Amino acid sequence: MPENLAKNTLDIDLSGPEAVSDPYQMYDQLRSQDPVHWSESDNYWFITRYNDLTALIRDERISSDRFRAVAANLPEEAKERLSALIGAVSSWMLMSDPPSHTRMRGLVNKAFTPRMIEMIRSRIQTLVDGMLDSVLKNGRLDVIADLADPLPAIVIADLLGVPTEDHSQFKKWSDDIAAGITGTGSVGTQSERFLIAQKSFIELSDYFRGIVEELRGHPEDNLLSALVEAEEAGDKLTEEELFANCVLLMFAGNETTTNLIGNGTLALLRNPVQMQMLQNDGELIGSAIEELLRFDSPVQKLGRLATADIEIGGKLIKAGELVWLCYGAANRDPEQFSKPDQLDITRSDNRHVAFAQGIHYCLGASLARLEGQIAIGTLLKRIPEIKLTSEELEWNPSTVLRGLKALPVAF
Repeated sequence: MPENLAKNTLDIDLSGPEAVSDPYQMYDQLRSQDPVHWSESDNYWFITRYNDLTALIRDERISSDRFRAVAANLPEEAKERLSALIGAVSSWMLMSDPPSHTRMRGLVNKAFTPRMIEMIRSRIQTLVDGMLDSVLKNGRLDVIADLADPLPAIVIADLLGVPTEDHSQFKKWSDDIAAGITGTGSVGTQSERFLIAQKSFIELSDYFRGIVEELRGHPEDNLLSALVEAEEAGDKLTEEELFANCVLLMFAGNETTTNLIGNGTLALLRNPVQMQMLQNDGELIGSAIEELLRFDSPVQKLGRLATADIEIGGKLIKAGELVWLCYGAANRDPEQFSKPDQLDITRSDNRHVAFAQGIHYCLGASLARLEGQIAIGTLLKRIPEIKLTSEELEWNPSTVLRGLKALPVAF
């Protein structure tokens, strides 16, 4: 193999504590020294440059159906016990390729409309105001526990027609699935977390099955009812696809939006000039959210599978090898963004990849933006003197989803 196509072995720990607490110095090192990096310990390629990453996002030789490949490395007994989870996750749009992805995305798009999102705007504002009302009298709050964590789960639950009394159970199911799929949980082995995720997936699917049976006879004006009714050229989502992608919408729209609100608030608190600028001009909230998504991306990376040999960045990715597309690294690439390590809420031409690109562009991007704008905008408006109570912050133990365990503030 020519030297320029060989796998490098830059000594860097991409799964350790530093990668969780502050991955951006590592990203800088990788982009400058080994931008298409093979990690022997992770058994993955890491793609860190913007242009390389966006090229691979659109490359048909890069497959999204990588969960089966990950599961293939589990012991045989574990694979048998996890067959329900493996099958379900592989049915997600996020983990599928054309033509299956094209078909499912087309059907789901018919339900997940701009009207559906706009319809919930006033509900989000009411929720945010209520959450802040309950803690303002205390003189301090935890932005995560009191706002960022509960808000997205309630919003997606409302969209799917989940009754208020079931919201706490709904959130637990979502958290269990996230912990198993993305590694945000810190309890037990990977197989044990997968088993917990599978149990929650089965329970949640059974729960949705009951709601769907009611909706078939009595449709309502919500997302789940629209998904049940969605049809294109006589085609509809199968029951398995319907339940699997309801779980995906719940999971994908929950912790990621929590992280947008938490990471975004922290970035503003650490950049008081930018925060003051936003407080002085609420019209900047749109561009501010885009910059906060770029600056400290809620989703740091997503995995893909090479289905054929690919030469990129002077390296050879072989068919069957796994690839991390590092969105957090690409969003700090100085070849794409001027002064990328500086927060600038007025940044123009901000073509970040926090929501990916191409056929897998985040279906819920408009909803996440709306929740972020309302939550952060309202927080700064109602608590103008907000400040951090400590710089000693703890991050969730995941290198996939980047988010804080807590964000205590005073005012």
